[in-house]
Amino acid sequence: MAQSVVPINPVILSRKTGISAAFLVLALILLALIAVLSRAEAGTGLGAGDWAAIRFTVTQALCSALLSVLFAVPVARALARRRFAGRVALVTLLGAPFILPVIVAVLGLLTVFGRSGWLNVGLEFLGFPTVSIYGFHGVVLAHVFFNMPLATRLLLQGWQTIPSERFRLAAQLRLTPSSMFRAVEWPMLVQVIPGALALVFVICLTSFAVALTLGGGPRATTIELAIYQAFRFDFDLGRAALLSVVQLVLAGSMALIALRFVPSISVGGGLDRVMPRWDARGGMQRLGDGFVITVAALFLLVPLAAVVLRGLMGLPSMPPTVYHAAGISVIVAVASIFVLLALALPMAGWIVGRRAGGVEAVGLLGLSASPLMIGTGWFIVINPYADPFDFALPVTVLVNAMMALPFALRILVPPMRDTVQRYGRLSAMLGLRGWALWRVLLLPRLRAQIGFSAGLTGALSMGDLGVIALFADPERVTLPLQMVRLMGAYRMDAAAGAALLLLGLSLGIFWICDKGGRWRAEA
Repeated sequence: MAQSVVPINPVILSRKTGISAAFLVLALILLALIAVLSRAEAGTGLGAGDWAAIRFTVTQALCSALLSVLFAVPVARALARRRFAGRVALVTLLGAPFILPVIVAVLGLLTVFGRSGWLNVGLEFLGFPTVSIYGFHGVVLAHVFFNMPLATRLLLQGWQTIPSERFRLAAQLRLTPSSMFRAVEWPMLVQVIPGALALVFVICLTSFAVALTLGGGPRATTIELAIYQAFRFDFDLGRAALLSVVQLVLAGSMALIALRFVPSISVGGGLDRVMPRWDARGGMQRLGDGFVITVAALFLLVPLAAVVLRGLMGLPSMPPTVYHAAGISVIVAVASIFVLLALALPMAGWIVGRRAGGVEAVGLLGLSASPLMIGTGWFIVINPYADPFDFALPVTVLVNAMMALPFALRILVPPMRDTVQRYGRLSAMLGLRGWALWRVLLLPRLRAQIGFSAGLTGALSMGDLGVIALFADPERVTLPLQMVRLMGAYRMDAAAGAALLLLGLSLGIFWICDKGGRWRAEA
């Protein structure tokens, strides 16, 4: 007979460390915001150009989100009901644009859709007018390229959650394909689409590198780009502060909405499963699915192939500074991974031990706050005491880790909560607490998710072109910034070689971390 009730609080280790990590994230952002506000001049407001930047930011983010999800629905549906050679590789490649360095993808899009790109060469040959990739439609095109695969993976994950028995029952009832869609698939889409829309919208709201390369000018400037111009060219800290607040409120509110609707991000298990479908055996349906999959694959693969082909030819043209910048980028990426894990693991443990998701909202601040605002704020804080350029790389590491924190929490929290619910009582009875609980139970069970989060952080950090663009000196330049400088100097062959090197390093870091996490993983 039991003599007493054993208290069960298996994540007690994370309470203090989780509070400390959340406080650190909050302090880094708020101190930067206060520093920028302290330099703002009272009485100044937003000008006509700033309101235009806000309208452009919201409009392009809305169009990008709608088009990304609209195109993703037929692609995910076709992938969910077809089996063909190379399907697993294609599903895996759907995750590539998200970890692809933005500046590399932009170079690939310019090679295909640019003024002298393959598309315009073909149009000129056929006697049609050429098209321009710069401006609103170019920004939207780039955002669709990045986010349509992400939306496809989220929707495909939703399709995999539909029990196959429902399709079998619908087939026995002889439902037509349209009736099957309304009765079985549409209810799932209603649940998944709002989250996918909100997530893509938030990502496009904070876009910087795409707007810097394909936008610009009074009619195609985002809030993020306006902050960069206010600090870098005008040194108008008041305007930068006001725009930063607008960015924080706008993106923060949307991030909170996304937190409510966005499904947990799967590491990838089950996406290669094909359920038997009796409603898609007709010739026209096969033809339609094949057409959709082919167009989506070409849209993703042609720019990537352009980067590889052009990069191979440009490798001999790269100056030695590219290799120096590559070394700095690798160091920054590895440091960002360690900082991310030091923040995300205790915060995830604290979230699991709480009913409300307030801590996760703190993590979302990293996605909603402008990296340029954080960089500007810490430039102001450091400047009276030391040379801010000496701290460019540490600030970049911190900001990169905070940018990846929301994704890491969405990856880590659901499986950690399942593990605690399944083994928490047994662990408490065995006396496993504190570090022993993490070492014996949590870390082994979460190896795959930790490796995936680390790989995602490393790849995103390798391709980051945010804070470092503000106050980097010639001795501390990352590879994306070096690539932009080569493009600005019209050394496109060398820039293409640097892009291929950046692509290889980003995918390599992601593969090493993801593979290392899965190696002999228990789950």
